[in-house]
Amino acid sequence: MFPAKLALSTLKRIHHGACYRCLSTCFIQKEGIQAGDGPPSDSRVWKRKPKNQSAVWSSIRLLETQQNGRRRFSLSAATIVDSAPVHVQPYLRLMRLDKPIGTWLLYLPCTWSIALAANPGCFPDLGMLTLFGTGALLMRGAGCTINDMWDKDFDKKVSRTASRPIASGEISRMQALVFLGGQLSLALGVLLCLNYYSIALGAASLSLVITYPLMKRFTYWPQFVLGLTFNWGALLGWSAIKGSCDWSVCLPLYFSGVMWTLVYDTIYAHQDKEDDIKVGVKSTALRFQEQTKPWLSGFVVAMMSGLVLAGVNAEQTLPYYAVLTGIAMHLTNQIYTLDINKPEDCWKKFVSNRNLGLLLFLGIVVGNLWKE
Repeated sequence: MFPAKLALSTLKRIHHGACYRCLSTCFIQKEGIQAGDGPPSDSRVWKRKPKNQSAVWSSIRLLETQQNGRRRFSLSAATIVDSAPVHVQPYLRLMRLDKPIGTWLLYLPCTWSIALAANPGCFPDLGMLTLFGTGALLMRGAGCTINDMWDKDFDKKVSRTASRPIASGEISRMQALVFLGGQLSLALGVLLCLNYYSIALGAASLSLVITYPLMKRFTYWPQFVLGLTFNWGALLGWSAIKGSCDWSVCLPLYFSGVMWTLVYDTIYAHQDKEDDIKVGVKSTALRFQEQTKPWLSGFVVAMMSGLVLAGVNAEQTLPYYAVLTGIAMHLTNQIYTLDINKPEDCWKKFVSNRNLGLLLFLGIVVGNLWKE
């Protein structure tokens, strides 16, 4: 393997310009280094892995942000992880801190519920939004840790996941278990800040968090179980504000969130369908295959119906329904233009759902302020 130190030394000697990017890119592609959870590439997995893969990645990422002896300032999640001490970076990558899209998708249903529960004419509780944001970060990290512990052997066989800390050997299963205990302890501290009803409701979701990663071994519908898990905040957010759930609002909202997850995670699963077949795991992408678009269209109709019903029962106003119209148009375009055989397009459509969720949150807030 071309040593990372030699690459760094060589690139420092190259005249400023685009050349250093080309060389670092060639180095990455030649050796088959994978970024983790981004869109898949055509690179192959190492047959002989480096002794310190984390150090190699740190050097390469430094090279790609360095020019003329200066580092460009960036606050991206990946940059923050790269700036951490080398021995800490594998744990941050284990909880996907460098890939925040999953945290957003877990957090957004919480924000919808908290905003719907706000008093008429008032903004949602900022303290509660912050508390749930912290909880989402911790629970997403715990979920990823559990997933990687279960899937260590599978991840080694898939190019996109072979560089994950447990699969690559940077972190042992025992170390991951200790780290998981720390994350769950902190998450419990967040949960204990809520009322008793919400504590019991939040604790009930732990079984889903633990068992979800196993579902792809037994059913073609693991995305449905992920939906049940990721949208639990649609129930918890309301109860945290009101003291209990109003099921006429919470259930339609929860149902809509599950349908939404089926849409975006089926799109995501199409990136890995070839690898999934090789390693023997299941997904809705493999279940639907060329009929994916009709299925996704049905999920969108169900999602929008649930959001309308939740809005009616929560006495939402015109801005909310105007935003729902925009969301329906966005999802329609997303499905119509989707190329399920193009991983880059699947990734682009998948990450666009963060903005969709933020738009719905904005619609709920403005709709609530519109109330008398």
